[in-house]
Amino acid sequence: MQKLYKNFQKIDKDKSGTLEPEEFFDIPELAQNPLVKRVIAVLDKNKDGCISFLEFVQGLNSLSSSASQEEKLRFAFQIYDINNDGYISNGELFTVLKMMVGNNLNDVQLQQLVDRTIIKADEDLDGKISFAEFVNVSNHHS
Repeated sequence: MQKLYKNFQKIDKDKSGTLEPEEFFDIPELAQNPLVKRVIAVLDKNKDGCISFLEFVQGLNSLSSSASQEEKLRFAFQIYDINNDGYISNGELFTVLKMMVGNNLNDVQLQQLVDRTIIKADEDLDGKISFAEFVNVSNHHS
């Protein structure tokens, strides 16, 4: 825990006791990651715009080797569930995939990919992906 806190303090350049989004962008490995803003949003449980040490530890725990497969999938699901309503909508999937693919696909190609993904994963035909559906489709691809 002390080692984690030391790492947290290294990232906390302004010594505020919390990590602001800009401090994450100062980490070279994260600066180029297109999903870093979504990861920050998922880590920021109280939605105050900063990551406390507790939020930092909880987030790392969700991604650690000791985390269960369900915990890891829950974290991944939250990356896509932008409005945090428990579902991944067509628009949310489009937004996150757009972050990932950038300009490698045009919007029509990307929308076709999103539509195919929703159709494949949406077992109850409600037009969105629940966590259970996300788990099912993830298990079929692993």
